[in-house]
Amino acid sequence: MKAILSLAMAVLFTMTLSNCSGGGGGGGPSGSVSSGGNTNVSYTAMSDDMPEAGNPDGNYPVPNEAMEEDTSSPDNVVGDGTPGSCTSQAVVDAVAQGGIITFDCGPDPITIMMEETAKIFNDTGPEIVIDGGGLVTLSGSGVRRILYMNTCDPDQVWTTSHCQNQNHPRLTVQNLTFIDGNSKSQTQYDGGGAIWVRGGRFKVINCRFFSNECAELGPDVGGAAIRVFSQYNGLPVYVVHSTFGGRDDLGNFGANGGGISSIGVSWTIINSLFTHNRATGNGGNPSQPGTPGGGSGGAIYNDGNTMTLSIFGTRIEDNECNQHGPTIFFVSNNHDGTLEIGESVMQNNINHSNHPWEILPGISAHSDTVTIVDNASIIQ
Repeated sequence: MKAILSLAMAVLFTMTLSNCSGGGGGGGPSGSVSSGGNTNVSYTAMSDDMPEAGNPDGNYPVPNEAMEEDTSSPDNVVGDGTPGSCTSQAVVDAVAQGGIITFDCGPDPITIMMEETAKIFNDTGPEIVIDGGGLVTLSGSGVRRILYMNTCDPDQVWTTSHCQNQNHPRLTVQNLTFIDGNSKSQTQYDGGGAIWVRGGRFKVINCRFFSNECAELGPDVGGAAIRVFSQYNGLPVYVVHSTFGGRDDLGNFGANGGGISSIGVSWTIINSLFTHNRATGNGGNPSQPGTPGGGSGGAIYNDGNTMTLSIFGTRIEDNECNQHGPTIFFVSNNHDGTLEIGESVMQNNINHSNHPWEILPGISAHSDTVTIVDNASIIQ
């Protein structure tokens, strides 16, 4: 079945469509998952009583490049087998050294209170993997960002003359929980309460993001949990089997993109869960007169030019915004982007604006955005 998605289709609340496209543009870099992906993938269980990672109903095939990294031979280990050895400084030092990083903090779950932000050095890769083994929570204590990578920050070592488009470091975070990250004190690299990334490649596997926050007002700031820029050759960020929020007291919140936010970046999100995240700004971008700006993308905020947002096997519900897109805000400024949704459920996402701008319930985008919806339930 083929159809054209337009503003007129916002009256359709539940749909099963395929190969649907609006006018204008040829779409961004492909984020689609081929039929050759892995369907029987097991993930490390989280060893606490908080919500698990991932959408329990998600079983979409996962491509090989979005699988967990092998950490059986780590380069750096945080801890010596005791909880007391797993300190903030030990994490910061291990991340600075790069390579494959694991934890040995004993058999029980542990929360490490970060006393400073762990920062990637760009010459310590090319592969950098941080694996918590399902036992480790990194906390920003409500006052600081937890993890930072920026290929264009000279303090973290420039490794090429084209820092905005280089294929390294390739950072993976897996089997970890990020809680109480807060980037409000940041001025130059704002947003990204838990994680801020620019350059190289980035993927998130079997992780949880609880109660992270960034600046609550403003037209450009965003990504209470994650903010990303400048991925190599426009290749997508993978987010697989991960949870953002998951409970009404654990949602992430910030001006835009209560879960994730990016400028000019493609994403492929598979078998994940976004609930109870909030875009707290007001007035949009550019800010309406008399407003501070922001308030778009309760769960997901994507802005920029040619890009792709592909969402498969994912549940997005009970998120909120004050301006546009309580589920998704996806604006390709050059009208050359693609939004693809398959095998997913999006419901009960609330827009507090009196003037919602939507192409589908809860989803804000240009009316000519190339939009593919296949076997998905999208309701208000």
